[in-house]
Amino acid sequence: MNSAEPSRILVFAGGLVGAAGVALSAAAAHRGGAFTGTAASFLLMHAPVFLAVGLIGANRCLRIASVVLLVGLLLFAGDLLARDFLGSRLFPMSAPIGGTLLIAGWLGIAISALLRPRS
Repeated sequence: MNSAEPSRILVFAGGLVGAAGVALSAAAAHRGGAFTGTAASFLLMHAPVFLAVGLIGANRCLRIASVVLLVGLLLFAGDLLARDFLGSRLFPMSAPIGGTLLIAGWLGIAISALLRPRS
């Protein structure tokens, strides 16, 4: 993929993550559940990242960091939602692994700003 080409997959992910965040915010407001509210907040705060990276067609490092961020978000939010809706975790350490991937994704985004664009 050309670095100037938009990534439809990341834009798609941003739309789904944003929609899930809104739906889960409503669920948290109506049925309660602290974990659901936290998951909704995380989804809503990260959705614009996927949209922005997908639309600008960023460099490879930024795209990879965004995918790491997405995987971390799915693990972290998924574990919180499983606790509220299923009464158990996704798997042991899924939230901490997801949180670590979220941190790594954000650091990857920061590092991508320091890399020289290829000419």
